[in-house]
Amino acid sequence: MGENGGVNSLGSLERAIMEVLWDSTHPLLVREVQGALNANAGKPLAYTTVQTVAERLVRKGLLSRTAERKAFRYSARRSRDEHVTAVMLAALEESHDRAPVLSCFAQSVDLDDALRLLEELARRTGEQPHVPGPGWIPPPSS
Repeated sequence: MGENGGVNSLGSLERAIMEVLWDSTHPLLVREVQGALNANAGKPLAYTTVQTVAERLVRKGLLSRTAERKAFRYSARRSRDEHVTAVMLAALEESHDRAPVLSCFAQSVDLDDALRLLEELARRTGEQPHVPGPGWIPPPSS
């Protein structure tokens, strides 16, 4: 599968592995991922289970791996935010008419999120941003 392959179809263990790797500051060995997962698990996961699922995530394009002696270190190919964005875009691409989906989304998000989105859209188009109301927290600068 390609770069966006499988973004909408993460199983619970795939998601848990992604969370461990997103939270890590460096690539991890399977045994390190396994240790992090088993730290809070009622039933410990086998090394081979974690390894098999990590390889599946590599095939889906979500993880990369680098050889280290007789093992591999795994890391996320994109950040958690980039992944969530890809999921949202993939969901939008499933619609033949995006206007009603975008309208429904705009009406459904919390007001502060809507204002952040307006700010980002204004920045993208070079227009003056909307003057925010109380409780507004600007998005982080790029």
